[in-house]
Amino acid sequence: MDMQTLTNDPQKVIEADRAHVWHHLSQHKPYETIDPRIIVEGKGLKVWDITGKEHIDAVSGGVWTVNVGYGRERISQAVADQLTKMCFFGGTMGTIPGATFSEMLIDKMPGLDRVYYANSGSEANEKAFKMVRQISHKHYGGKKHKILFRERDYHGTTIATLSAGGQEERNAQYGPFTPGFVQVPHCLEYRAQDGTAGEEYGIKAAEAIEAVILREGADTIGALCLEPITAGGGIIVPPKGYWEKVQEICKKYDILLHIDEVVCGVGRTGTWFGYQQFGVQPDIVTMAKGVASGYAAISCCVTTNKVFDMFKDDTDKLSYFRDISTFGGCSAGPTAAIENMNIIMEEGLLENSAKVGAHLKDNLHGLMEKHRWIGDVRGMGLFAGAELVADRDSKEPVDEKQVGAIVADCMKQGIIIGATNRSLPGFNNTLLFAPALVATNDDIDAITGAVDAAITRVLG
Repeated sequence: MDMQTLTNDPQKVIEADRAHVWHHLSQHKPYETIDPRIIVEGKGLKVWDITGKEHIDAVSGGVWTVNVGYGRERISQAVADQLTKMCFFGGTMGTIPGATFSEMLIDKMPGLDRVYYANSGSEANEKAFKMVRQISHKHYGGKKHKILFRERDYHGTTIATLSAGGQEERNAQYGPFTPGFVQVPHCLEYRAQDGTAGEEYGIKAAEAIEAVILREGADTIGALCLEPITAGGGIIVPPKGYWEKVQEICKKYDILLHIDEVVCGVGRTGTWFGYQQFGVQPDIVTMAKGVASGYAAISCCVTTNKVFDMFKDDTDKLSYFRDISTFGGCSAGPTAAIENMNIIMEEGLLENSAKVGAHLKDNLHGLMEKHRWIGDVRGMGLFAGAELVADRDSKEPVDEKQVGAIVADCMKQGIIIGATNRSLPGFNNTLLFAPALVATNDDIDAITGAVDAAITRVLG
């Protein structure tokens, strides 16, 4: 049966999906009695499912990806034209889109120089980890191989990236994990480990990283891998003073700073990259998702020339970075990324992210004043979270089933929002918002209005 035949019969599509598709992050038992949701069309922030129901998508494709919104014909047409002319060649050689986008990207990332192409965020982070390990063997006798990661951060779904994952429920049942990854404490001021706040907490949270370095031995630590703003772990914006101290610590102990921009990158926070909000200069930056807004698969591992030059040595046949990403050689990814970046610049979407993002936070703070169940609102740009609590004084989280009920209620209203989900034991209690960068104040009002109604119905 071909796709056109299925398209003419929505129920056949649903049955084919139910019978054969293994969905991401989904318990399939309910699909025995409930139809899987099939999304068939999108335009701007709106998507339509196979029943014809319209939704406003407040999470950019469910996983924070479609930064420039749905229905961008100029991207799809550019990809189609490029694939007809030259679809693919392995990454040992170059393509015109690959060269063009690398130059565009580096122009937006002062202090960085080289782009390694792959096809997913997990893979980009794997590349970075491999670079750190190979540098350790080539330049430090294999000793400086450990990679630090932060509690609540998430870096991917492969075994190595889960080894650097700070979300217990995402990791459960997938061990044993790759050795040499060491966790450092989170930096969520709302749940400060010692009760401090503001810049005092920011500096102490960074100093907690230094304590781990000293415990492990600085000469064993190759890199520190952090999200600029923790995403799926609850939209955690590091306090003032944190990033400055982190940068200082990395320089002090000769530790590479690897910033994972898979979620925050390409405009989400109101700047091209989240780290640029904090005046940090990383050694390695990884990105995916919004790089091409989901119109084609692409990820990038971007480094300084200092890192790149560590692999130059024609006296050792094993000295170069012996890695390949098959679909890093597909020209669709950088072609889509070029048009994606042009759209962001031409339409002022960085500025829109900052402006409309401020309206989103204002609305969420308004809901916080109305609903005692909201304990904290945090975020930057079109990237925000609202943490739900049973009691503001104790900060006891609401039951995650109630969080799920709020998300489901919004879905019934035609609004798709997110939430921390099967990630943090006892703390899957934050509603997540990351609409496309084309969002308007009216879109935000519709989204937060639905949340208002859902909280009232579910929690009272």
